[in-house]
Formats: sequence, structure tokens, C-alpha cells
Amino acid sequence: MTFDREAIWTIAALATAGVIIRPFRLPEWIWAVSGALLLVVAGLIPVSTATDSLFRGADVYLFLTGMMLLSETARVHGLFDWLATLAVNHAAGSTTRLFTLVYLTGVAVTTFMSNDATAVVLTPAVFAAAKRAEADPLPMLFACALIANAASFVLPLSNPANLVLYDGHLPPLGTWLASFALPSALAIAITYFVLRVLERGHLRQGCARQVAATRLDAGGKAAFAGIALTAVLLVTVSAFDRPLGLPTAVAGMATALGVSALARRPPLALARRISWGVLPLVAGLFVLVGALERTGLVRLIADALHGAAASGGPAASLWPGAILAFVSNIMNNLPAGLIASEAIGQSDVPRLMVDNLLIGVDLGPNLSITGSLATILWLQVIRREGEDVGFLQFLKVGAIAMPAALAGALGARLLIG
Repeated sequence: MTFDREAIWTIAALATAGVIIRPFRLPEWIWAVSGALLLVVAGLIPVSTATDSLFRGADVYLFLTGMMLLSETARVHGLFDWLATLAVNHAAGSTTRLFTLVYLTGVAVTTFMSNDATAVVLTPAVFAAAKRAEADPLPMLFACALIANAASFVLPLSNPANLVLYDGHLPPLGTWLASFALPSALAIAITYFVLRVLERGHLRQGCARQVAATRLDAGGKAAFAGIALTAVLLVTVSAFDRPLGLPTAVAGMATALGVSALARRPPLALARRISWGVLPLVAGLFVLVGALERTGLVRLIADALHGAAASGGPAASLWPGAILAFVSNIMNNLPAGLIASEAIGQSDVPRLMVDNLLIGVDLGPNLSITGSLATILWLQVIRREGEDVGFLQFLKVGAIAMPAALAGALGARLLIG
């Protein structure tokens, strides 16, 4: 059993390192899937455990499928170019104003459509806006990446990890807002000001004052309507505390098929443009987490949480959230949230500690480029547009932005009590 535990940890660590480092420039999903397959082939986990872990992620797969279909439909039919023109002309030659518009839009998209939507739907529009404005795209792209996590606990639907951590049993919306409104506001504001300071050199550069208007055809208008209706649908479904995956997938498929039919374009051509590798990546991560749970890791964490809860007052609940924030960058916040959720279920911890864990798992990934699924999606999107951001390049920004926002959010949650 000791050997099995060490072997599982070794394979999980190597697979995670592969996702982060991408040796030989191979896609992230290859390393996650290879690690999962090796665990099964080596007999370290039974096939039933791997299968159960795969099905556990069904809601996440459906959610991502819907979002990717919405994004690609909007991109193909010119919606992003149209939005980019509006943003550039409203910025009126100010790169700083354009950056602020992007950031505020990211807050709205993350809040009402999830952080993954910001990565998949907003980022291409932002890149198009920067290109039309003849401005350096990196400050705006960083804004998309960081706000996707900083605003991801404004509402329960703002991050699929919220559903994971609370194991599908979310607090009532009023209770949620009472707990997270102030911490979210501080995280959003601090992240904005840190980015403004760090990117001030790029933001001082000018950009185009006016660009030629782009006409939005019937397909683009239909794509916009599909995204807007999906946002309304997700808010409604979330209010009834129901899973978001199937409704998002149905909305994405309906929008893609309807817009393709309206524009008389084959939907399969649209589907071929999507980066489907994110689905096996997430599936591989779920299997790796299922294997780690068999090593007794969850029990150890549950005991540690119980000990922290019993050790003293509210301040003792801060460090689990802070630790989880940094751990999320080692193993990605989705599996980290899964493990934390299981540990919470096996221990008697106060609500304040659970809320701090949520802040950690949502906000912590702003430290590194592979901390969250949203950031990995963001990276895939900007690579498709011809941009790339390395691990150290992202870390230079995240090492300042994340700890500052985390301290503010956790401090605000402690103040609320």
C-alpha cells in the first residue's frame, strides 16, 4: 500500500508538471490523459474508480462544450469584431480607457456567465479590439485572465469551482451576497489597480481614436442574442440551485445550429475550429484526483481543517484559504477544489472557514498560468490568435496581484464574521 501511494503521488506530480511545463510543446491534455491512463494500466487504481471520476466531471464537460460553441459561433460571424469597433471608438484614443472598458466588461461577463466564459468568449473580442486600436494587446489580455478569477465569487454561477467546493449545495443567494459582496469588490478593485501600475508603461502608449464601423450581419446578431439568452438562462438556473452544464450545452448547441442554418454555413465546419482538447484535459484531472483520494489525502486534510477550526477564533480560519490559494497553482484549482470539498464533507468546520476556502480556490489561480481551467482556456485562445504568455511572464504579474487581492478578500470576509 505504501508503494501504491508513492507511485500514485509520483504519477500525479509528473502529469501535473507536464500540464504546467508542456515538455516538447505538446498540448496540456496529453499529459493529464497520459497520467490517468498510466494509473489504470499500472493497476494503481481500478477501472471503476477511473470511470466514476470521469462521470463526476460530466457537468463541467457540458458547461465547457456550450461555452466553446457560443464563442466560436460569435467569432465566425463577426460579433467580436463588431464589439471591438465599439470599444475602440468609445476609448477615443486612450489605451488606459480601453483597458478599463475591457476590465469592466470582464467583471460583467464573469459575474453573469462564469470565468470560463470570460476566457473563451471575451478574450477573442478583446484581442480584436486591441488589434483594431493598434494597441499592445498584452495589458488587455492580462485583464481578461485575472478578472476571470478575481470576479469568480461574485455569484455562485461565476465559477464552476463554486459548485464543486460546495458539492452542489450552495448557500441561498442572499447569504452568498452577504458573505462575498465585499470580498469580491475588494478583489476586483485591488487586481485592477495592481494591473494598472504594472502595465503603466504599455498603457501610456496611444491607440487609434476612431476605426471604421463594422456591420453586424444577421448571423452576428443571432449569435449575440444566443449569448444574451444563455446569460439569462444561467442566472435563472443558478437561482434554482440546479446544475449549469446541461442548460449551457443545450444553449450552445442551439445557438450554433440556429446561427449556422441562418447563415447557410455547415455547423461541422464551425465545430472543427474549436479546441476540444480542453475536455480530455479536465477528464484527466478528475481521474488524477480520484487516484489521490485513494491515498488517504482527503482524510489528512479533513483532520487538519478540523484541528484548525478547534484551535481558536475566526482568525484560525484564514490560513486554510491562503494555503489552498497557493496549492491551486500546483495542481490546478479544479482538482484542488474537489479534494477540499471531500475534506469539508469529512470534517466539522465553521461556515467562515468554508467561505475562506472558496476565496482561496477561486482567487488563488491568479498567481500562475495553469492555476485554473479558465486561465488554461485563456492561454489556448490567445495562442490561436498568435500571442503567447510564458509561465514566468505570467508569474511576474500574478506574484503581486494575487497575494494583494487574496489578503484583501480574506481580510474582508473575516471582518464580516
